[in-house]
Amino acid sequence: METTSDQVIERWIPQFKKGLLEFLILMKLQHDPLYGYEMAIEIKKLTSINLAEGTLYPLLNRLKRDGLVETEWQTEASGPPRKYYQITPMGRETLEKMKTYWTETHSSVLKMVNSG
Repeated sequence: METTSDQVIERWIPQFKKGLLEFLILMKLQHDPLYGYEMAIEIKKLTSINLAEGTLYPLLNRLKRDGLVETEWQTEASGPPRKYYQITPMGRETLEKMKTYWTETHSSVLKMVNSG
């Protein structure tokens, strides 16, 4: 049975999103610490990417393991304690490199798309 274009895209999209989501998470955290659900809502609002818990938390755990984010539990006036994520100095340095790479790559890809 031959592979269809839709099957190829179904495999490609998750890989594309995975790298993009790490970049987006670090960009969101560069301004303020956020807890997971809040981060997912913000990213969806800005990008229309639906970020499921099964995707978000493994990414956050990897970013923490890599030293790019750190966590702190905070107790709210009402409701359960929340784990807030904030970017580390190494995370900021990595984000700046990601931004440079993104800008260069985005520009090159747009040239290719527009040249047909």
